[in-house]
Amino acid sequence: MPYWRLSAFYFFYFAALGTLMPYWGLYLQSLGFDPFAIGSLMAILMATKIIAPNIWGWLGDHLGHRMLIVRLASLVALLAFLAMPGATGFAEIALIMILFSFFWNASLPQFEAVTFNYLGKAVERYSRLRLWGSVGFIVTVVLVGYLVDRHGTGVILIALLTVFACILLSSLLVKDKPGIISTEVQPSILLVLKSPRVMAFFAAVFLMQMSHGPYYAFYSIYLQDFGYSKSSIGVLWGIGVLAEVLLFVFMHRLMHHYSATLILLVSLVLAALRWMLIGYFPDVLGMLILSQLLHAASFGSFHAAAIHMVHGYFRGRHQGRGQALYSSLSFGAGGAVGTFTSGFLWEQWGAAFAYTMASAVALLGAWIVWRYIPASKTDY
Repeated sequence: MPYWRLSAFYFFYFAALGTLMPYWGLYLQSLGFDPFAIGSLMAILMATKIIAPNIWGWLGDHLGHRMLIVRLASLVALLAFLAMPGATGFAEIALIMILFSFFWNASLPQFEAVTFNYLGKAVERYSRLRLWGSVGFIVTVVLVGYLVDRHGTGVILIALLTVFACILLSSLLVKDKPGIISTEVQPSILLVLKSPRVMAFFAAVFLMQMSHGPYYAFYSIYLQDFGYSKSSIGVLWGIGVLAEVLLFVFMHRLMHHYSATLILLVSLVLAALRWMLIGYFPDVLGMLILSQLLHAASFGSFHAAAIHMVHGYFRGRHQGRGQALYSSLSFGAGGAVGTFTSGFLWEQWGAAFAYTMASAVALLGAWIVWRYIPASKTDY
């Protein structure tokens, strides 16, 4: 297994996320956009995940050349983002964001399918690869925060262009694993999707990502309003992802002892707690640190368990579309609805109310898992 080549792609892909999620809202705010406009633009990053992964997932499942798709998507995303410097109008920025994120969001689900082909039956080793994505996030979130404090928000564009170029270069280092196209007869993907536990699973992951809306769109702006420097904000983001890295190191042990369904349930409950801490204690540094440590649950353990369940639900030639559906319905649809509605809630009723609603959404997801996804040894 090409461990370091696979890890390099995760490192740079999530390094881009480590610049976009914490700082893109600040960049948009520097251009004069209000909270509703910022929430709408941030929602584009999520909304393109609804369509793009499914289109490329269908092609990947039928053609088998997943890394060719990853390279093409990475190239076009870089070329599209080259148009961002100098763009200032809402429509202009929205169009560029639609174009680059449509292709950028297409690459990860296909790469996940390639990774699982290399892992074979050792799916519990996934977290050992994925943790390098978290490391990439930490590096950029801390470094870019430091640079923005000293040189202004224009640094964000330079950082993203650099990282997108590195994503393309790292994609050239990985080849498709020979023989990944299965000749085994597969049931219709519609039959898989009609399973009650699969429908409940997708509802839960949708709600989890929807609950992240206020966090992804406004967390940095929120802390800045309470007097935190951009460097401090970057460190707080980094603490969250460091907790995620540490969890990934030990995740394979958790997966051996507890069902993925139970991990999913506990992660949702802890996410609900996290949003309440952020919403009501922004001026208490200890509470903010605790809330960031809970990122290990709201993203780390949740994603590791979810990706394990997707791999079990969608076999053979359905792998690419299964990963695409997970990405599009959770990070895509759930993230888009969450960021868009959070902009409206934030502007109308304030931050505390937006985070309270986020907490309620996460608890609804936990109830769905508890009620409709029976735990079993394999969870699929």
